[in-house]
Amino acid sequence: QVQLADSGGGSVQAGGSLRLSCAASGRTFSTYAMAWFRQGPGKEREFVAVVSHNGNITKYSDSAKGRFTISRDNAKNTAYLQMNNLKPEDTAVYYCAASDIFLVVVSTLYDYWGQGTQVTVSS
Repeated sequence: QVQLADSGGGSVQAGGSLRLSCAASGRTFSTYAMAWFRQGPGKEREFVAVVSHNGNITKYSDSAKGRFTISRDNAKNTAYLQMNNLKPEDTAVYYCAASDIFLVVVSTLYDYWGQGTQVTVSS
């Protein structure tokens, strides 16, 4: 079992950057794919990015490609989402999640979730 705690959200102006972190408890962190999802006001939760258990493979949503970078440090049991060139439409609560299924983008296939961290981007 894994417990996740995400952090690093905040308020920035358009064009700014933020780095989200997801700290995991448990000794099996390195066996899970780690992903970030987000849920904007009045919207459904959507996939942002996922990284494989060993960090070698990543996948991004079209809106995240070229601006966001997902990574992980298995020695620190932590996953990251570096977000650059933020836009107002990136405003959402961001959630990290863990799955033992390889690189899935469907939220229902993730077993463990962080509590969420708010990202607000102003124009």
